[in-house]
Amino acid sequence: MPRQVIVGVDESHESRAAAAWAAREASRRGVPLRVLHVRAWGPPVSSGASQSAARRLARRVLRGAEEHARAACPGVDVVAEQTGGPASRALLCAAEEADALVLGSRGLSALTGFVLGSVGQSVVARAPRPVVLVRVGCGSDDRWPYDTRDAGPSRAVGRDVVLGLDLYDPCDEVIDFAFDAARLRNTGLRVVSAWSGPSAFTLGPGEVGLIDGPRRAEEWRGFQSAVLRTWRDKYPAVAVTGDVVEGRASPSLVRSAAGASLLVVGRRTRQEPCVGTRTGPVTHAVSRHARCPVAVVPHS
Repeated sequence: MPRQVIVGVDESHESRAAAAWAAREASRRGVPLRVLHVRAWGPPVSSGASQSAARRLARRVLRGAEEHARAACPGVDVVAEQTGGPASRALLCAAEEADALVLGSRGLSALTGFVLGSVGQSVVARAPRPVVLVRVGCGSDDRWPYDTRDAGPSRAVGRDVVLGLDLYDPCDEVIDFAFDAARLRNTGLRVVSAWSGPSAFTLGPGEVGLIDGPRRAEEWRGFQSAVLRTWRDKYPAVAVTGDVVEGRASPSLVRSAAGASLLVVGRRTRQEPCVGTRTGPVTHAVSRHARCPVAVVPHS
């Protein structure tokens, strides 16, 4: 299957920021950028005039997104196309063919445009490949503030990638994506893990929770270091720093990702039929509060 980065776009400013981010990512990976617009979906009885208007809007949206992509990265290979809805199904189908699917996001006010509300949540929760959410004003992976009027250089300088690593369930797909993202950007990787103290319901004989707080933290740091050892060897050029914090993971990740080039978190895939929009509490929280692009990586 040909490798590519795909960005879903509409007429919003968020989509333009996503297109610029996606162009840089495609350039870093050495793959084409596919710009995709999903036309408004309606019943088959929709009038010919309505369908014609939708196609005109799609062409205008695609032109604008392609212009922003080329401004951000003039050398990128861009392919623009439109397709019919429903939007969630079209985006999920596209994601199957992507290194990453990129979408514009408004953070606290939910995903925008054709990925508004439940549609956007469904895409993030069900996509078979990583989904990156990009916000206006925070979509750069450079050292400078970014908006769609200032494309900046194509490589990050001095802004780390942040990985939210679940030490209770470390996953190769998530870790590999984060290390590779740092390698592609020629920057460091900061790994953040959270742990919780024991309770009457979770404490068992011989567990780390039997020791005092400082020693428990040291044990968790040892766990994190052991998990990362193989990946340090695989990516020797990536400078890695680790941080283990007590308490809830999402606030720590949001703080750690302030000024980061990318925040990487995981989403467990499920074996039941593809219904619902659950992404997990940590992924749900950071996708709305983080002030940098957020990559949600599915894993088994």
